[in-house]
Amino acid sequence: MDETEVIYNGACPICAREIAGYRRLSEANGLPIRYTDLNAADLARLGLSAEDAARRLHVVQQGRLIAGFPAFLVLWSSMPRMRWLARLLGLPGLRTVIGAAYERIAAPLLYALHRRRRNRALHKARPGG
Repeated sequence: MDETEVIYNGACPICAREIAGYRRLSEANGLPIRYTDLNAADLARLGLSAEDAARRLHVVQQGRLIAGFPAFLVLWSSMPRMRWLARLLGLPGLRTVIGAAYERIAAPLLYALHRRRRNRALHKARPGG
């Protein structure tokens, strides 16, 4: 099995917590999945900017970059304990609804929180901030 690479936002507490669970499952099962924090990654090799990478989950599998909800399906399909979820949520009707909810609600919300945290950190770093 080829290595799967997950590009995630380690500065996002929600994202980091979820990825930590996936990482534990991967390590417990000896799965060839590498987790890369976008804040310490060479994103240019993937043709991604930091802003694009922070907007949604990305997975690289067999040289293909997959973004958003399909990236979760690829990741879950790679994990024995999560395959059932990938199969269920990958069904045509569910895939469309869940994918739209991720793209229109979850991903924008997480990205807005990311920008807010980043702006606060920049404000605090300024003299007099």
